[in-house]
Amino acid sequence: MTLHRLGCPLHHALASSRPLSICDCIYTVATRKAASIIPISNRSRLHRFQAYPLFVLTSSSKLTSKFHSLLLYSCGFRSNSDAKISRTPVAVGRYGEQEATNMSKLRALKQKAEVLGIDYDSCTPGMYDLLICPKCNGGQSMQRSLSVHISMKRYFAMWRCFHVECGWAGQAFADNDTVYNGVNKIGKGNLHGQMTVESLGLVPLGEKLIAYFAERMISKDILLRNAVMQISSDQNVIAFTYRRNGVLVSCKYRSLDKKFWQEKGTEKILYGLDDIKESGEIIIVEGEIDKLSMEEAGFRNCVSVPDGAPQKVSTKELPSLEKDSRFQYLWNCKGYLDKVSKIILATDGDTPGQALAEELARRLGMERCWRVSWPKKDKFSCFKDANEVLKNLGPQALRDIVDKAELY
Repeated sequence: MTLHRLGCPLHHALASSRPLSICDCIYTVATRKAASIIPISNRSRLHRFQAYPLFVLTSSSKLTSKFHSLLLYSCGFRSNSDAKISRTPVAVGRYGEQEATNMSKLRALKQKAEVLGIDYDSCTPGMYDLLICPKCNGGQSMQRSLSVHISMKRYFAMWRCFHVECGWAGQAFADNDTVYNGVNKIGKGNLHGQMTVESLGLVPLGEKLIAYFAERMISKDILLRNAVMQISSDQNVIAFTYRRNGVLVSCKYRSLDKKFWQEKGTEKILYGLDDIKESGEIIIVEGEIDKLSMEEAGFRNCVSVPDGAPQKVSTKELPSLEKDSRFQYLWNCKGYLDKVSKIILATDGDTPGQALAEELARRLGMERCWRVSWPKKDKFSCFKDANEVLKNLGPQALRDIVDKAELY
């Protein structure tokens, strides 16, 4: 190999077998872009050279490496350097330890998934990937219907097949014994890992919260039908249970002072999903209380987004399904939404609400989307959402507004 042509002191040293100096290493890091033509992986010749923390100083005057030998690549060939590098094992630092931990967790997740037939090799942590479902093989169309997500820190993985006739879902955790955010990471479930109202510490609504909803014109019967509950340890926190086919999938919490949070490591779906299972026309609103308000007006075929609205419409191209993490709840409910012919968007009337309507229409298809217009409240403003209309104008007015929705 003619490494000396690169003009890098480190390569000169390795080629000539002379002792390495710290200056050589510093120069190599400083000129990493200049050395980008050297691949460091045998998987691709296009990888850029990266100065990983291979060399560290110890009490010895010699430079040491955590590797037994340094692999060099030149023109696609690999060889073991004869450079005189000490093989004394040393600590790789916090960065290296974290990477090793992450890889260990990822291996644990993959082993558990392989038993179920899920191939995680093509999945990227922090992203949503689509695979062939091992249970239904994608149905007759053989589409990639299994949405798989590995958390960025490799704590857990979850999957859901959005094929309507399948719906297979589950979770795997890298370490069931590890306590995460004060909760055992087995998923707040029972012995089989299934989340339950008992495992979440939920109880029926007390009189205080029932009165809170009554002020917003939402009846106790509607609350019971939608399984709205509260945390047993705090009567000021509402629990909106997210269900698919009657099974508890996730839970979103709202305090009386309007603070929101959700169960971590759970699948994102639309709130009220079971109510649109057989519907050809649906309504999408921006919050759980708006969904309940629509039901008070006679519209049971209504769902709410789980995450609120973006601040503005994105100017970027629509991301692929796998990378559309902000709106992953749509793709997790794809089987339900695909058969809908008319979608009425009744998001909030403020700027974020209008941005949400636009983003939903971009993904669901503007040709089947309709949009409501909230009426004037006074000379300067309009009613903000479904619940404001219900409280101030009544259920009939809310029905009329929905009936007058216009094509997007």
